[in-house]
Amino acid sequence: MFPMVTGFMNYGQQTVRAARYIGQGFMITLSHANRLPVTIQYPYEKLITSERFRGRIHFEFDKCIACEVCVRVCPIDLPVVDWKLETGIRKKRLLNYSIDFGICIFCGNCVEYCPTNCLSMTEEYELSTYDRHELNYNQIALGRLPMSVIDDYTIRTILNSPQIK
Repeated sequence: MFPMVTGFMNYGQQTVRAARYIGQGFMITLSHANRLPVTIQYPYEKLITSERFRGRIHFEFDKCIACEVCVRVCPIDLPVVDWKLETGIRKKRLLNYSIDFGICIFCGNCVEYCPTNCLSMTEEYELSTYDRHELNYNQIALGRLPMSVIDDYTIRTILNSPQIK
């Protein structure tokens, strides 16, 4: 009779332990049910990037002194800087500046080490094209002002979307 009583006690302990584990799992499930959804409908809704986001590089032609620091600090020697030495004033004159975003790893070294701050990172991340040669941006394409996700009225961002209650 003694082994039968211990068997019932073990069965009871295992039943209580199983009920506790099921209850813990149910509580975790309920805590996740109150959260907002993470998934967004991409073409129509966009996430707002952080301030430190490294997107497309913006270039200001007038500020550049053609020092080529950006080329030296780039791990893949990506920026192409064409300049001409003005003998009368002993200064370099920038002729052309281009970056191929098909190769760029968006490390931000060129922006960080630029002495005149003519390079800056934008919040643009939509650089996809059908032809990879279209990703080679010259100074005109790099100088285009970035389009802000917040200011675009055609796109519903997470900030101005209706909250789920």
